[in-house]
Amino acid sequence: MSRTTSRKNPFLVAAACLCLLNTLSLAATEPRRCLTRHLRAVVRNHKAKRLAKIPGNQVMTLNLVLPLRDQSGLNRFLKALYDPASPSYRQFVTVPQFTDRFGPSKKDYETVLKFAKKHKFSIIGGSRDGMNVVIRGPVSTVEKAFHVKIETYQHTTENRTFYAPDREPTADLPFPLWHISGLDDYSIPKPRLITKAAFAKAHGLNPDAVLTHATTGSGPSASFLGSDMRAAYYGGTTLTGAGQNLGLFEYEGTDLDDLTTYYKNIGQTNNVPVTLLSTDGTSTSCLQSAGCDDTEQTIDMTQALGMAPGLASLVVYIGATDTAIISAMTTHNPLPTTIGCSWGWTPADPNTLDPYFQKMAAQGQTFFAASGDNSTWSSSNEAWPADDANVVSVGGTDLITASAAGPWQSETAWANSGGGISPDSIPIPSWQQLAGVISSNNQGSTTFRNGPDVSANANFTFYVCADQTTCAANQLGGTSFAAPMWAGYLALVNQQAAAIGATPVGFINPTIYAQNLTASYATDFHDVVSGTSGSFSAEPGYDLVTGWGSPNGSGLINALTTTTNAPGFSLSASSPSEFLTLGKTSSVVVTIGVSAGFSSSITLSAVGAPAGIHVSFSPSSINAPGQGSSQMTLSVSRHVTADTYPITITAMGGGIAHTLTLNFTVRR
Repeated sequence: MSRTTSRKNPFLVAAACLCLLNTLSLAATEPRRCLTRHLRAVVRNHKAKRLAKIPGNQVMTLNLVLPLRDQSGLNRFLKALYDPASPSYRQFVTVPQFTDRFGPSKKDYETVLKFAKKHKFSIIGGSRDGMNVVIRGPVSTVEKAFHVKIETYQHTTENRTFYAPDREPTADLPFPLWHISGLDDYSIPKPRLITKAAFAKAHGLNPDAVLTHATTGSGPSASFLGSDMRAAYYGGTTLTGAGQNLGLFEYEGTDLDDLTTYYKNIGQTNNVPVTLLSTDGTSTSCLQSAGCDDTEQTIDMTQALGMAPGLASLVVYIGATDTAIISAMTTHNPLPTTIGCSWGWTPADPNTLDPYFQKMAAQGQTFFAASGDNSTWSSSNEAWPADDANVVSVGGTDLITASAAGPWQSETAWANSGGGISPDSIPIPSWQQLAGVISSNNQGSTTFRNGPDVSANANFTFYVCADQTTCAANQLGGTSFAAPMWAGYLALVNQQAAAIGATPVGFINPTIYAQNLTASYATDFHDVVSGTSGSFSAEPGYDLVTGWGSPNGSGLINALTTTTNAPGFSLSASSPSEFLTLGKTSSVVVTIGVSAGFSSSITLSAVGAPAGIHVSFSPSSINAPGQGSSQMTLSVSRHVTADTYPITITAMGGGIAHTLTLNFTVRR
C-alpha cells in the first residue's frame, strides 16, 4: 500500500516521477505498481557513499507483504472490539475469520504467487492467512522483478557497509504490495540490553559505583531470578500460565543448553515445552563458536518462564525479517496470545508492521516491546517498534524487594529507561488523549505517541547464562528483561480469564489507560514516582520514563479480567431493512450472541409496528449460554396506512437490555 509523501521534498518528487515514468513505459496489460518508503533517506539524499554493485548471483530472501482488504472496516471493528459499551467488546476473531473479513483475497494472493513464479523465485514460506509470500532468489532476479539496482554503501553512522536498492521498487502487479522486507540491511536489529560496564562508561562512572540493589535476589551473589520477579510482581501461587501459549520475537536462534544450565545452576526445573521455530529458513541454532550470541534469547526465556512457569507452550519465533517473524506469530497453531519482543531496529517505514499489530489486536493477542536502554527517544536513538501505537511499550525500573524471593518493597525509575515522544512521528492514539494522561508535569506530547506504557525491573540485578560458557550475576540490565516479564504476567491474566469462561484480554492499552484514571489505579499498578532518565522524570500517574508503572500483584489481574469478562450478550439482525408485501408474511432472523459466561434467559419483543402489522418471534426467548437465533415474523394486512416505518426490537435478560431498530417498507 502506498503512503503519501511530502510535495516539498525534491528527492521524493524525483522518486515519484521515476515511478510514474516506469509505469507509463509498460503495456496497459502489465501495470507496474510503485511502492514508497523503501528507499533509505541516506541513499535518496546521497548521504551514503556508493561503493559497488552486489554480485548478481548473491542470494537474497525477501518477504512480500500484501495489503489489508478493508482497512476502514478493520478500524471500525477494532474500535467496537475494545469499547466496553459495545456488544462486540472482546469478541475476537479467529485467524481464518480475520482473513475472510480483512485479509487479502484468494485471487490477490494467487496473483502474487504467480508473480513470484514468473520471475523464477523459490517460494519458501508465507501464507494467505499470514498475508505474505517469502521468496528467495539471486540479486539479478530481484533487480529485474522490482526494477532496482542493489548496491553497497558506506554506512553513515556505523563502521560497516550496507546494501540497499537505489530507488523505490516497482512490481508488475494489478495492486500495490504493502511492503517488501529484506531489500536492505541498513539497520541491524539490536537486543535491548546493556552491560554494567557500558552503562558506567556512558554515565562517566566507575562500574563498581553503579548501584544495582542486588541484595535480595535468590540467585548467585543475591541476583534476581525470573522466579523472584514473579514473587515481586504477582506474589501468588495459583496462577502459573497454565493453558496459555507465549511467543518470543527473536532475530537469532539459541542454544537450549544455556537454558538448561540456568535452571541447573539455580536449582530449579523448567517444565514448559520450548519450541524453536524458523519463520523464513533462518537457523534456529546460535553457537558462540559460530559467532552467534544467544544472551538476549536466553534472557527472554528465563524471564517469561520465571513469571509463568506453567505455560502450555513457549515458542521462540526466529527470522531474518520483522514481517516474516510477526506474520508467523499471527497464524501459528497454537496461537500465542501474549508476546515479548526485546529487539529494536530502524525501519525503512514505521508503518510496516501495523497490519499485523492490528491483526493481533483483532485476534486477542498482546505484543509487548522493550522501550530501549539509551534513555530518551530521539532520531538517533530509535524507539521502534516500542513507539508504535499498536503495541504495549515496556520501560525500565530499579526494583527493591523485601527479602530473597520476597514481595515488592519499592521501585524507582531506571536511569537508562527508554521513553519519550515518538521519533517516528506516530500520531497520539486515542487512549493517550484521555483527559488526565498527558500533563505539564510529565511533559508528554498531545500530538504524537508517548512511551512507555508500563514498566518493570531493568537494573543490573539479574542472573544470566549464555553462549555455552558464561553465567554472570548483576552484570546485565535492560528493558529486554522487562518486556518478557510482562508477557509472562499477561499469561497469568489470560489464565484467570479462561478459568471463568472468558476470552483473553488482547491489546491492554485502551483498558489500562482508562482504568488508571480512576481510583483503581493504586490497586492495579505500582506507581513509580521517583528517578530520572534523560529528559524526563518519573511522576505521580503516567510519565515518560516508567509509563503507568509495574504490575501490582493480583490487583491488575482482577481488574483486567473483571472488565474484560463482564457477562453480556449482543443483538443483531440478518438485514437492517426489509420490503414487505400487503397480505403476505415476511421474516427477519434475529441473532443473540452470548459472551463471558452469560447464563440468563433472553426475551425478545418489538415496538413501533403500525396498525395492520402483526409481529411475533419464534422462539420468543433464547436460553443462554451459547448463541441462538429467533425468526421475527411480520404479517401485513391490507389495512396498513404507513408506507415506511421503523420497528425497534428489544432483547432483555439478566438485567441487560439491547435494542435494535429496523426499517420496513410496504410495497403496494
